[in-house]
This record gives sequence, structure tokens and C-alpha cells, in this order.
Amino acid sequence: MLDSVKEDALKRMNYVDGHLAGVRRMIEDDQYCVDVLKQTYAVRRAIQKIEAVILEGHLHTHVIEGVRDGRDQQVLGELMELYNLSER
Repeated sequence: MLDSVKEDALKRMNYVDGHLAGVRRMIEDDQYCVDVLKQTYAVRRAIQKIEAVILEGHLHTHVIEGVRDGRDQQVLGELMELYNLSER
């Protein structure tokens, strides 16, 4: 993983960790359901952004290297597996 991708992903993970702790407190404090759900949606979007950052880094490095090394089928298989997981 590129250092810049790793740094960005970890920074975003710290944000998600803090946000999740806030959601937990909201639930423990019996906050209004709609307000809690708005925060969980924000966490989901933040996680999706982490996934996008990591995937973009992967495409620019490992995928290109794999194709250059003649591992086209393996690379495509991994990408299809990720795609299928994302659709669940």
C-alpha cells in the first residue's frame, strides 16, 4: 500500500472510530432515533470513502503490476470478488 494511501486511510479510520463512539453515546443516552440514524449514515459514508481511497491506491499499484506481470486473470478475479462483496 502506498504510504500516502495508508496515511489517508488511517486518518479516516480515526475519524470513524470517534464518530462511532459518539453514536454509541447517543444510543446509550436514548437520543432520538432519526438523529442516531443520521450519524450512522455519516459513518457508512466515511467507511465507503476509506474503501474508495484504498481501492484507488490498489488500482494504481497492484492491479497495474499484476497485469504487467501477466496475472490478468488473478487481478480480474480479485476485482470481481470485491465487486460481488460490495453488492451484498
